[in-house]
Amino acid sequence: MYKGKKVVVVLPAYNAAKTLEQTYREIPFDLVDDVILCDDHSRDNTVEKARELGIRHVIVHERNKGYGGNQKSLYNKALEIGGDIVIMLHPDYQYTPKLIPAMVNIIGEELYPVVLGSRILGMGALRGGMPLYKYVANRFLTFAQNLLVRYKLSEYHTGYRAFSRQVLETINYEQNSDDFVFDNEMLSQIIYAGFDIAEVTCPTKYFEEASSINFRRSVKYGLGVLRVSLGHFFQRLGLLNLPMYQSKCAQP
Repeated sequence: MYKGKKVVVVLPAYNAAKTLEQTYREIPFDLVDDVILCDDHSRDNTVEKARELGIRHVIVHERNKGYGGNQKSLYNKALEIGGDIVIMLHPDYQYTPKLIPAMVNIIGEELYPVVLGSRILGMGALRGGMPLYKYVANRFLTFAQNLLVRYKLSEYHTGYRAFSRQVLETINYEQNSDDFVFDNEMLSQIIYAGFDIAEVTCPTKYFEEASSINFRRSVKYGLGVLRVSLGHFFQRLGLLNLPMYQSKCAQP
């Protein structure tokens, strides 16, 4: 709890049994009230490990719904249990849970409603082992996105994010893809809705057990990012009327 605001950490899990405990043990439970894990039909014992650790809310997908589908289940559950500040943390230990207090403070003090853990600020990505081709693609895509969506971020591709309840209740994330481009669609919606975004420097680790998409999926993701950014650009100009930019509050 932070100044009367309930803090919820959500964990999108897929084959995370080997790294889940290390991630979970570093969550600052003097600040975090609840943890939700959603297992996206893992092939290992992620669910058993989560229950062994005592995670109270464990969602199990009976079929693989994808990274975006996983997040939809998590955010819906976080709102259902009364989360006011919701932090998405990958359970593969690629991002450190030790940044949670800083992210909670920024939202809890109402400085910004969204906080991203940036791997690019401070050159943490390359030092943490990000493959060079992914770093170059990240830089190119971010440059194009900043131009098209008329915002300024160091990167749009981090998986470490925190949101206020108001953000999750406003943007129509259910309209988004169930694949990896969900993350980019969500940021596009947030920017289009007029919410400001803060970034904090975040170290990252690339190692065998950490989740990472292969080159083919990376290309598909990159093309999806450009599609989202162009859609945002034309929506802003009034040339498109895409359902994803309609807020939940505006729906009948």
